[in-house]
Amino acid sequence: MRISDLMTKSLETIEADASLRTAAERMRSYGIGALPVMDGEQLVGMLTDRDITVRATAAGKDPNLTLVREAMTHAVITCDAEAPLSEAEHLMEEKAVRRLVVLDGYKKPVGLISLDDLAMVPGEARHAGEVLKELNTPQ
Repeated sequence: MRISDLMTKSLETIEADASLRTAAERMRSYGIGALPVMDGEQLVGMLTDRDITVRATAAGKDPNLTLVREAMTHAVITCDAEAPLSEAEHLMEEKAVRRLVVLDGYKKPVGLISLDDLAMVPGEARHAGEVLKELNTPQ
């Protein structure tokens, strides 16, 4: 099975110059906890609900004035849509992340794949559990 067979295809993104409030509202609207961050056509980061909480709210920053680029994670782990699921598992374990931005052949974001997605596949749940265990093991 390929990553493209399992990924979430309805990809919501946010512009780097949007406010954190706009990002949080989008997350609430779509029931999601992460948004790939774009600067025009370029993927430049990932913003999670945890980023908003830890990097902005806890620091007393105003969500109406603070830009996404100020709270986002700059290093984005990506994978190829045509790669096998095992590559997604490997990347999640190696990079200690729970989700990957999926790119097409032109290096454009086309979806997300998460550890939860992997756990839904018969035969992959055990592997997903092993990855989760590795993510939760102190280094």
